[in-house]
Amino acid sequence: MVALVSDAHIISIGGLGLLGTLLALAAWHDVKSYRIPNAIVYGGAATALALHAFLPVGLGFAGAIPGGIGFFPAFGGLTVGLLALLPLYLLRAAGAGDVKLMAMTGAFLGPVDAIGAVILTGIAGAVLAAVFALRARAVRRMASNLRLIGYSLLARMVAVEGPSFDPKRDTAAKIPYSIAIAAGTLAWIVIRYWR
Repeated sequence: MVALVSDAHIISIGGLGLLGTLLALAAWHDVKSYRIPNAIVYGGAATALALHAFLPVGLGFAGAIPGGIGFFPAFGGLTVGLLALLPLYLLRAAGAGDVKLMAMTGAFLGPVDAIGAVILTGIAGAVLAAVFALRARAVRRMASNLRLIGYSLLARMVAVEGPSFDPKRDTAAKIPYSIAIAAGTLAWIVIRYWR
């Protein structure tokens, strides 16, 4: 009798399934309350690091040879995810939960795949922001906010006092960014898996 599912498939399906479940839970909480529970992101990150440290060696959950990439590469993915959204948090254009969720996602994916997920998350976030702004009839306000964030970032880069973005006062439309993280990550996994 031939086994229909190999150990490699179980590792791949298990790791990606767990990541998908955690992203769906985070998005559900974010849509409901605009908050992402720390239990999801911290527990998910710790689980990802442990899985990559103790599973048989492979090229990640979406890799050609599914398996653990090791603790340090997984931590590198966590770092990529964290650093990718940290500037938006410092500019007060993203919440801490969003940053932690992207870091958790990076821990599951590893550093190279985290970069792909971050890029597609940015695209998904831009589309999501446009949809929410159109729905709230706040496109002009969104364009003004983008200029304000850009000027603020530029001022901080050259270490001068500049305009600041106050999300409570300046937001055009509140966006559950976890949806963009989930969509961008899913898109990257589909691209990566079927290459």
